Amino acid sequence: MALQPIVNTTTRTLFAQEALVRGPNQEPAGDILAKVNDSNRYSFDQACRVTAVRLAAKLEVSCFLSINFMPNAVYEPERCLRSTVEVAASVGFPLERIIFEFSESERVMDVGFLRFIVEHYHSRGMRTAIDDFGAGYSGLNLLAELQPDFLKLDRGLCHRIDRDHARRVIVRGILQICRELEILPIAEGIETRDEVRCLQDLGLELFQGYYFARPAFEAQAELTLGA
Repeated sequence: MALQPIVNTTTRTLFAQEALVRGPNQEPAGDILAKVNDSNRYSFDQACRVTAVRLAAKLEVSCFLSINFMPNAVYEPERCLRSTVEVAASVGFPLERIIFEFSESERVMDVGFLRFIVEHYHSRGMRTAIDDFGAGYSGLNLLAELQPDFLKLDRGLCHRIDRDHARRVIVRGILQICRELEILPIAEGIETRDEVRCLQDLGLELFQGYYFARPAFEAQAELTLGA
């Protein structure tokens, strides 16, 4: 695993660490995910959760830990969550500091079942986020059905937003929806100071991207908070 921080630029503090899968020789996520199929999806999903929690405890991560999960790998929420709960208890990592991210770019086979998963995770004190919002299959329909705790704006919406009127209008509208639904937005894929300043002017506080820190393999990255 590699960890990439999510920062709060208003309080200038570390908000979360996202656990990103890597190969044993630091192969990128794409190389690893390309090997996931119907026969190993469940075991892969379970292994990622457990590895992320163990690493966070080992590195003494004191903020939220964000873990990507595959909705189509979950066949029964309580059973699929069991190993995560057991490992968190064994290493002393609070469930209340875990965020489960599911990507809008993965086609969800059963939205009703995914809503059941989200509700179950909430009942155990954990939080959820829609990742890659604006780049996937369901968009506002998925948001209306699930109403997660966090919404991560896809990097395609944030890229050069300071130079793009259409992107600013779209993001402003999404942020208004987030405010009314009491969902915290997170801008991801941020690479420049101008992008940060523009998104701050629109009301964003939470950011993730190379401008602040690149993912650190098996470690917590050093932050840049100059914005």
